[in-house]
Amino acid sequence: MINWSGILSNRKSVKAVKQFATGASSGRELYSTFANTDNGGEVRSLLREHGVTYSRRLARKALKRRGY
Repeated sequence: MINWSGILSNRKSVKAVKQFATGASSGRELYSTFANTDNGGEVRSLLREHGVTYSRRLARKALKRRGY
């Protein structure tokens, strides 16, 4: 289970996830944004377990459900 509350905890991370979800940035760019942060492992496991395509879908769902 992905901890979306942690990943979407501040404006910078919400912006990065929005860009990833819309296809404006790659999975590698998303990972590098979260590297060396508390939620870096969460993003890394999201990409490794689900792949980029399904991770984008999950990110869009998470953003929509939280009103971003």
